[in-house]
Amino acid sequence: MSHLLEVRNLVTTFRNEGKEFNAIEGVSLHVDRGEIVGIVGESGSGKSVTMLSSLQLIASPGRVAGGEVYLEGIEQNLLSFGSDSEQMRQIRGGRISMIFQEPMTSLNPVLTVGYQIQENVLLHTDLSQEEAKKRTIEAMKMVNIPDAETRYDYYPQQFSGGMRQRIMIAMAMAPNPDILIADEATTALDVTTQAQLLEMIRRIAKETNTAVIMITHNLGLVARYAERIYVMYGGHMMETADCKSIFHETRHPYTRALLRAIPRLDDPKDRILIPIDGLPPVPSQRPDYCPFYARCEYRCDRCLQHTDAAMKEVLPGHWSSCCLTEEELAAREEELQHKDYGASPERKQSDKLCLDVKDVRKYFPVYKGLLRKKVGEVKAIEDITFFVRQGETLGVVGESGCGKTTLARCIMRMYEPDEGQIIFDGEDVAHRKDNELKAFRPKISMIFQDPFSSLDPRQNAESIVGESLLIHKLVKDRGEYAQRVDDLFRKVGMDPALKDRVAHEFSGGQRQRIGIARALSSNPRMIICDEPISALDVSIQAQIINLLENIQAETGISYIFIAHDLAVVKHISDRILVMYLGRVMEIASCDELYENPLHPYTQALLSAIPVPDPVTEEGREAITIQGEVPSILKRPTGCPFHNRCPQCTELCKKETPALHETRDGHMVACHQY
Repeated sequence: MSHLLEVRNLVTTFRNEGKEFNAIEGVSLHVDRGEIVGIVGESGSGKSVTMLSSLQLIASPGRVAGGEVYLEGIEQNLLSFGSDSEQMRQIRGGRISMIFQEPMTSLNPVLTVGYQIQENVLLHTDLSQEEAKKRTIEAMKMVNIPDAETRYDYYPQQFSGGMRQRIMIAMAMAPNPDILIADEATTALDVTTQAQLLEMIRRIAKETNTAVIMITHNLGLVARYAERIYVMYGGHMMETADCKSIFHETRHPYTRALLRAIPRLDDPKDRILIPIDGLPPVPSQRPDYCPFYARCEYRCDRCLQHTDAAMKEVLPGHWSSCCLTEEELAAREEELQHKDYGASPERKQSDKLCLDVKDVRKYFPVYKGLLRKKVGEVKAIEDITFFVRQGETLGVVGESGCGKTTLARCIMRMYEPDEGQIIFDGEDVAHRKDNELKAFRPKISMIFQDPFSSLDPRQNAESIVGESLLIHKLVKDRGEYAQRVDDLFRKVGMDPALKDRVAHEFSGGQRQRIGIARALSSNPRMIICDEPISALDVSIQAQIINLLENIQAETGISYIFIAHDLAVVKHISDRILVMYLGRVMEIASCDELYENPLHPYTQALLSAIPVPDPVTEEGREAITIQGEVPSILKRPTGCPFHNRCPQCTELCKKETPALHETRDGHMVACHQY
């Protein structure tokens, strides 16, 4: 056998309503020692199911119906072993380890992290208890967990999200596996933590000669870390090649469509994102021909006769399942370059201020003991000052826990700030009583991160969108109400005929459109978008971003756009505010911040965002932040970033820098300037 792991013609079926259908159909892939391989594609494309099938982890009503899986040193097909057999139990966790997306649900909260890692070592090695504990502490040190001997006895809830994911990596690596599968392992983490962990995984892989399989929808991550890439769609393998070929000699229309849909950090500000129209096929309704046909801009009649989904070598080491020749793809590409996708909408931005926030602080009391005695305060946000003009988009970025959502809730007056002013349309609403805020409520709306949990599962789409019209008495009668709801559906690109459906009957993108329609229903002057696209696929993200920009151009509304993906923030924002540990670090216009970041934290944030282009990635300077974000209960003295800053001085440790202007509109809180 020439490869460490080889999967051949894998077929996985699921049963639904008495019928079986193929979720994975004829998938083949391989990985070699020390190699980092990426598997990319939209949600539902079959990435995770492929690897779970290879390990015989598919639960009923699913089953692996065909194919072969071979692992170096084992002559027998792994699928011939029983899923509960001793052989498979030794392979899973011993020779092939897997890290999952959410570390908190993967760790047992009632067992110490040391016990959980050591248990995995004892299961898959012949080491004694004492030797297993030693190996466990070595694994914790390998993933840069400080004071590993003491933290061996800590519980998962005593660690941050990034640290918990490090523990998952330590658990996976402790038995010295041959292959590490990272299934969206860093998706839920901040960009800086994500960069730290992936750099660490790459270092460990090269030091130990471990193969890594990265399952992700983030093309920037595979451009930075992967050596070869597999592109999946609709349960089929669409294209595979080395990393540079995938990005610069793309041969499958689906891969090209993915690359056109994602915003890049090095994009010009006015670049149009081209979303992939439609939705991926439901496995039970997948056609016999190319599964991407219905959404493909390159399609022709011959695609309908092309029922052989097997990939063919189009260049040395470059395989594609598309039936079109290179000449046909090039000719169609030429036509598409002249296709009118529309221009960036012209927005009506005014010099008039919509929102002016001055010195806002919000503290939360900390209680302890049986009598709930107050023992301290959590300083969630401190001395926040900024403004938003009418028709402008202000991007707010920063790591988890920096106070972005607390700030949004203060502006919405869900929280009353302890100090400061929130001047909206010329009136200070910071300390008004609830009954004095009735006129303010309809003027400002919010779009939430999760498009499912933010919609009432018992209400239909019409009542969700129209509820605000009734609460704020914005319509005269039922006829006007129905007309307004229909208009709102059309405004967000949805058919009003769908308004009787409930939330679970919509896709993720449609649910987010309903959330946007709800936010628009009260004719607000401002919408706060709190991570509105982070839960969506890249193709749907492009649709939502374009929709928000078109609505702003049409209505002149202002946005505060909260996100951790700086490439998205750059694309949609006019100015950007950078937060860290409850304070503003830097504010500047979009182009100025990306071309000339002043604060060391901003520089590190930008460096952590991967660009979906391996050639560009090779030429970028990497700035890594060491350590974790401190607890907000133990905020450092002086500059909150000083304990992680490579340019820290003694002054930084003692004195908190004030936010001040360094040039026209560019403000920074750093002693260097």
